[in-house]
Amino acid sequence: MTYPIIGTGAVASIGSDPDAIFDSLCAGRSGLAPLRAFDRARFNAQQLFEIDDRQTDGIDEPGRATRFLVEAIRQAAEDAGLPEDLAGIPVLVGTGLRELRSLELWWRDGTPFDADGLHFENALRRRFGAVDTHTFAGACSASLYALALAWDLLELGEAETVVVAGCDVVTESMFGQADRVQFDPPPSVRPFDQDRQGTILGEGAAAVVLSRSATVGRRPRGRLRSVAVNCDAHHQTAPDAAGVEDAVRLAHEQADVTPAEIDLVMLHATGTPLNDRTEATVTAQIFGGHGPALTGIKSLTGHTSGSAGLLGLIMALRSLESGVVPPIAGLTDPLPEGAELRLVAGEPLVAPLRLAQVNSFGFGGVNAVAVVGGAA
Repeated sequence: MTYPIIGTGAVASIGSDPDAIFDSLCAGRSGLAPLRAFDRARFNAQQLFEIDDRQTDGIDEPGRATRFLVEAIRQAAEDAGLPEDLAGIPVLVGTGLRELRSLELWWRDGTPFDADGLHFENALRRRFGAVDTHTFAGACSASLYALALAWDLLELGEAETVVVAGCDVVTESMFGQADRVQFDPPPSVRPFDQDRQGTILGEGAAAVVLSRSATVGRRPRGRLRSVAVNCDAHHQTAPDAAGVEDAVRLAHEQADVTPAEIDLVMLHATGTPLNDRTEATVTAQIFGGHGPALTGIKSLTGHTSGSAGLLGLIMALRSLESGVVPPIAGLTDPLPEGAELRLVAGEPLVAPLRLAQVNSFGFGGVNAVAVVGGAA
């Protein structure tokens, strides 16, 4: 069974909707910029992939994660032709930190913020009339975990349509932790490159609308063939090759496809030494000489945490639709484990594409892999 994806929406540092984001990826436009709302004197790193929406540089605002989430869902619902009122439609949200940044501002600066604002449910009810809402905190793979539950709801006949979303903004505490770990801050994110030095956080939100059947008169964006999840619990932060491989193979099994049928892999590709090496090793082992095109988006969007998986999926759908694969920006010298892989670098790749695999791996070994096909 496959389910049509009838609407998409997204915001990131490089664009305010999916088309703008995809165009930026193909053109190599980066969202990396000097810190806008944190005190630069407190940190070694001085750059982030922030969405430039604040009224005044240097002054942060509460509620930004909710703002981006609402906008992504609005776009996806409009794209799907849904009414403004989403009552009766489940809305599933994956996130890493919800509105923790707002809580930081309230605690440290006394910025007014109601405790009810920590949850997305109230805002979704006010804006869309949504009453069946659920939030999943699962770090980097949270939005694909939410997608897995959406699949279950459709498969069991518990819902006819489901909205799935993910969102996160950069919190000062998370940025500070990363800053203390990376003594020599990376000047850029260079996934799968030998000279990669680490990841840089980003902000974003993404949303899709799934249905048990395509809307009459509207061409779907693509079809969800499978979404597989596991938790290998190998380590608090380090990935486990066996757990990652199990998730990929389960996604293929559920989609009833072989590695040779996958034309594109949207890599997790964080630009960190261990994650990229593990993902490259597993990818080479699974695909061997089959040679799907491999790409990743975090060199231009940053690591957008809870929205990362779904944002990658939406960009994979754009590639399937257009036949264009954006390159991995900053990749000039592939890591040894990826030397035989078909990594897209330099210029966009133009090729016929039918099926795409989307990887998303989170702290604690929460792995998620989706397989999507084109609209046909």
